[in-house]
Amino acid sequence: MMGLIRFEPIAMERVWGGRKLEARFGKVLPPGLVIGELWEVVDREEAQSVVHEGYYQGLTLNNLWAEHRAAVFGETYVGHPSPRFPLLIKLLDARERLSVQVHPPVHLAAALNGEPKTEMWYFLNTDPGAHIFAGLAQGVTRSQFEKSLHDGTVEQMLHHLSVNAGQSIFIPSGRLHAIGEGCVIIEIQQNSDTTYRVFDWNRVGLDGQPRALHIEQSLASIDFADFEPKVQAGSEALLAECPYFRVEKIVIEDRATLNLGGKFALLCVAGGGVEVLGSTLHAAQFGLIPADKQTVEIVAVDSRAEVLLATLPEEV
Repeated sequence: MMGLIRFEPIAMERVWGGRKLEARFGKVLPPGLVIGELWEVVDREEAQSVVHEGYYQGLTLNNLWAEHRAAVFGETYVGHPSPRFPLLIKLLDARERLSVQVHPPVHLAAALNGEPKTEMWYFLNTDPGAHIFAGLAQGVTRSQFEKSLHDGTVEQMLHHLSVNAGQSIFIPSGRLHAIGEGCVIIEIQQNSDTTYRVFDWNRVGLDGQPRALHIEQSLASIDFADFEPKVQAGSEALLAECPYFRVEKIVIEDRATLNLGGKFALLCVAGGGVEVLGSTLHAAQFGLIPADKQTVEIVAVDSRAEVLLATLPEEV
């Protein structure tokens, strides 16, 4: 019988990153670097999650998806067409605001030499006054937005949202967005690494040079009818449901039983600590519940905990 499958996170240096994942959540980070992202669950040619203990220790996520799919993920997904595991999960630490960016939609991605990317953010920790930008301010037109790129008024074109820990927001491909400073985020997304930067606050990169912008690709990808989306309240249970993933939040008072029906689930601890399948996880820690379990009991370490469960849709 398999226990919880846990992976080694992969640290990514980013000019806007910091050290909060280490200071606040006990993550082990490379010394002396500004770490903006920890890739917690990833199956890409350039980055692979590796199982760090237990039944499949030393195997990559791609090994599991390609060679042990029925056992780990469930018979439901044996016919899934993706050669790689379709989700990517990250932790983000935005010490500074990120660039204004967009991800290409499905119908344009290939023509733009990119991969489509829809994602959702769960705000794990926020500083006072934390905010994001998502979508356009009501009534902004494409011509107004293009003009703002030249006259330095891009921020006025964007929809500004205050955010607090426990809230979430869905970011479909085509939605203009930027994470503001002071946010630690769990990001659950399609397995893609295509980002088009349309504006970067006149910032230079880690090499001291202005970071590359992708104006043409961005303008082709932006949904110019996407006005003023809302942040989802922390009390909501269903955080995201789309053709690429489903994410729900479960509040555990003492203990809870999950009925998984022979399918896997990715578990992300959003608050407190839990014991599941012989492992103890705390906030900002992750595990894969394998498909050989029909039901799984989760016990809150300190009588109460919050977890996110991410799954794939059954229809592909």
